[in-house]
Amino acid sequence: MSNDSTAPGYLTPEGAGPANDKPLEIHISEWICGVTGIDVKRVYPRWTDPQHKIPPAGTTWCAFGITQQQPNLNPADVQISDDRSEQWTWEKVTVICCFYGPEGAALASLFRAGLFVEQNATELKRRSGLSLNDAGTLFNVPEIINNQWVRRYDLTVTLSRKLVRTYNIKSLVTKSSTDIPVILSGD
Repeated sequence: MSNDSTAPGYLTPEGAGPANDKPLEIHISEWICGVTGIDVKRVYPRWTDPQHKIPPAGTTWCAFGITQQQPNLNPADVQISDDRSEQWTWEKVTVICCFYGPEGAALASLFRAGLFVEQNATELKRRSGLSLNDAGTLFNVPEIINNQWVRRYDLTVTLSRKLVRTYNIKSLVTKSSTDIPVILSGD
């Protein structure tokens, strides 16, 4: 496998890349806790293995899930040095936030209001590179948990972020025309 453009083969990006999976869930969990003031032990990512234990009845808590990551299909390729190129892509991240319990509606409403506080938006951007794009309607969707009705209020939030991946792509612009290695391949 090639990892630079001087030889044929697939290129893989350098470095770890953008936060996804658990690191992204941690950013979102910290954001929900920071904006609402809810205890970090009461905010859980959905659809994990192992699954978090559901709090007892009468507890107000939040479960969230990343439901969509939609990139812009027109990435920008930016040559940053003679042998490195960055690919910039803008991605929308959709998160469903489900607030449960006797104060679920109040907490969901507090969260939605706090999304539009400039200092909260700035802190989200500083910590995670995410920006608020849209906050939807608050839906009342009670749920039966352990044979008991539990209040649940859902809010879908769309965030955006710039993804930067670095590839070892050599520039064709050099100081001397004899420095350019040219490889022609294809049918």
